[in-house]
Amino acid sequence: MSADRSTSSLPSMNHPAYAVITPARDEEEFIEDVIQPMRDQTHPPRVWVIVDDGSTDRTGEILDAAAAELPWLRVVHREDRGFRAAGGGVMEAFYAGIEAIADVEWDFLVKLDGDLEIPSDYFERCLKHFRRDETLGVGGGVIKNRIDGQLVLERHPKFHVRGATKIYRKKCWEDIGGLIVAPGWDTLDEVKANHLGWTSRSFDELVLVQNRFTGDAAGQFRNWVKNGRAAYISGYHPIFLMAKAGFRAFRRPYLKATFGLFWGYFGAPFAGVERAADRELTRFVRTQQMRKLTGRSSIWS
Repeated sequence: MSADRSTSSLPSMNHPAYAVITPARDEEEFIEDVIQPMRDQTHPPRVWVIVDDGSTDRTGEILDAAAAELPWLRVVHREDRGFRAAGGGVMEAFYAGIEAIADVEWDFLVKLDGDLEIPSDYFERCLKHFRRDETLGVGGGVIKNRIDGQLVLERHPKFHVRGATKIYRKKCWEDIGGLIVAPGWDTLDEVKANHLGWTSRSFDELVLVQNRFTGDAAGQFRNWVKNGRAAYISGYHPIFLMAKAGFRAFRRPYLKATFGLFWGYFGAPFAGVERAADRELTRFVRTQQMRKLTGRSSIWS
């Protein structure tokens, strides 16, 4: 880790304090694109921890140079495990960042990817949403990907906040018990929050650009297999999964996504994968999904 900094050396602010954790692996091409707007935030973070998750390129060198300049930036270097571990690996790095902020008081916890372009007033505007709605437990902007020279919005249910940009209110974070270290963490957190009476939603007017299309680092088919496995871990109803897979057959990457979802979900029990959702939460998930499929109000609407 870079040189220790006491909380007294971090910025003092009148607005709610937020801590940001960014897992990063081999992001030398894009990491500057997120460092610069973080440097320019109208409401800077109390602390920002970037976890260099065993990068083999110049990511670590770039981060150390930035940390020498920014008093609220800390860098944690992890050993190279030799491969990208989708889902679980990101969470292992994220929790290494949690350990690095044990001395910091925060009101909101942020998980932010290292390949994003964000507005300089992003966190100021996000925190306004939380101030206006005391029931809001999880929030964040929407993601657009660069595809064939165009910016394409990642579509998802309103209650879902993309894993690349998540903001947790502290009490909500404590209520849900943190995140699972497995694929599906970025759905199960919101489902738990809604089940416990919190709300979660994306802020449509706040757009972040993701420079690496979701799943590109691991390969698109493997990413959809991971998504199917995540659905199994999160307790998805098999009928809902089949409906989702059928719908994906008509969207990029077409049948690759459909087969990947089926393979990941229905192959999970044969691979010894266990569900993370307990019976009560699984019942909530499936009830909400069946309400969606039958045209009734649901968090999936």
